Amino acid sequence: MQSSDKWVVLTGAFVAYMFDALEILLLSLSLPDIRAEFGLTATQGGLLVTATLLGIGVSSVTAGWLADNYGRKRALLVSLAVFGVFTIALTVVPNFAVFLMLRFVAGLGLGGVWGAVSTYVVETWPAAQRGRAAAFVLSSFPAVAALLAGALLPNWRLLFFLAGIGVVVPLLIVGAFFRESAEWTEQRSTPVKVAEIFAPALHGRTLLGATVAGLALFGWWGASTWLPTYLHADRGISTATVSLFMTVLNLGMFFGYNVFGLIADRIGRKNALLLSLTGVAATLPLYVVAADRTALLWLGPLFAFFAAFTGIFGSYLGELFPPRVRATGAGFCFNVGRGVAAFAPLTLGALATATGLGTGLVICAGFFLCAAFVMTFLPNLHSTTTVPAPSTLEIEGAS
Repeated sequence: MQSSDKWVVLTGAFVAYMFDALEILLLSLSLPDIRAEFGLTATQGGLLVTATLLGIGVSSVTAGWLADNYGRKRALLVSLAVFGVFTIALTVVPNFAVFLMLRFVAGLGLGGVWGAVSTYVVETWPAAQRGRAAAFVLSSFPAVAALLAGALLPNWRLLFFLAGIGVVVPLLIVGAFFRESAEWTEQRSTPVKVAEIFAPALHGRTLLGATVAGLALFGWWGASTWLPTYLHADRGISTATVSLFMTVLNLGMFFGYNVFGLIADRIGRKNALLLSLTGVAATLPLYVVAADRTALLWLGPLFAFFAAFTGIFGSYLGELFPPRVRATGAGFCFNVGRGVAAFAPLTLGALATATGLGTGLVICAGFFLCAAFVMTFLPNLHSTTTVPAPSTLEIEGAS
């Protein structure tokens, strides 16, 4: 690719991921109103998020395989289209069962977008700037989601319609301005098989990467899905004020993503991930035991600031794999992690009945600590050097 293409990719990927991850966060913010309309229990509400994340988990194989065999651009366009169409369909969803089905299919597209934009950034930006570029792209959604929710809720149907129809914007940008990845074009040879990421040269990275992502994202989706409900139901804060709290919290997350992107390029992706995971594990319990609303308001963005690991995963996981299987490997690790995390909202919803959401949120902090521990066994990829990747012949021969 030409050097100017990295800025096209950065801008287009930012917009694409904004509409993708925006929709996931909107479900968390609108969950109290959806439960009220359909008369859902806490466990049923958690199932809506679970269905989405299970779809994302399935995409870990399908979307990465599509990107490695048919190109990053085509995979991104297909993923955006699937996500957009099935999000718009929520506007007329008649019941809980249909809602679950639509969420699962939309999840297939959501997982594909993350893998494609992360791979594009890794393959177009130099190593010394890759961490901040990936983090910037993946930081695109938090503040927008909270502002939209604050303006439109309790009209959650209109909220999802706007999120779905907005996908037309990134579809046009990607279709008109994105070139296919030069690294993918140069490395393209025989068809890629998913089994290649489990070849002896790569299986350790694949399994450890998926484990770290699974633990971290289980903690994150357990906590983030129920935070608005916790503030409203357990702490007695009105829906309008909850939207304000989530806006401030997500502004802290946007700032954290971009600061940690710079940190990752300075001290290495692995060290930045360790700092992020231990930081969020330490601050989440403080948020739960906060004595008053003022403390909650300011501890929220501090907790969210450290929750930048998703942005760092965007560059780190892609660097673990050579171009031939990069989208498959990185997408598998991250989206299998999200598939495992599918059970976090359901688990925390069940815990809420027995022990309260506060206890469940503290348990989520433990998952962040476990993720940090497993992270210590993965290689350290510095901003200017990359751990040597197995050659194409090694991977193909092993498969």
